[in-house]
Amino acid sequence: MSEVIYFEDMAVGNGIEFGPLTIGREEIIAFAREFDPQPFHLSDEGAAATHFGTLSSSGWHTTALSMKMMLAAWETRPGPRPAALGAIGVDELRWLNPVHAGDTLRGTSKVIEKKASRSRPEMGIVKSQVIMWNQHDEKVLSMVPIVMFRTRPA
Repeated sequence: MSEVIYFEDMAVGNGIEFGPLTIGREEIIAFAREFDPQPFHLSDEGAAATHFGTLSSSGWHTTALSMKMMLAAWETRPGPRPAALGAIGVDELRWLNPVHAGDTLRGTSKVIEKKASRSRPEMGIVKSQVIMWNQHDEKVLSMVPIVMFRTRPA
């Protein structure tokens, strides 16, 4: 087996589980202050008058955490690493339930489609279905990242 997982090695249905990760109150607030400073992401008081009820993580924070957890899972598992070359986009991003301080998140990423690049033979394009759940098995996020992977050298 090679030291990296090339585009040709990716198969529909293959994937990885990631997490768990417990999200803290201070990290929710710190992210919100920097990137999404809406009242319901900054304090319980700001969230009290909304459908969130209590402090809620920004969906962008939840999305960033999914990336952090996926990369950590690849780094800590034995075996080769994917030869990812970056993403070209994300389809179908949905924040399905709020994430609150103290929630423990976990997720899966599974390949749902792959195709060779017509214009760049050194890479292929892989779509994966990413789903994250909280500790109550409620889905909190789903998305379909579109990622470029290096093809096997000739």
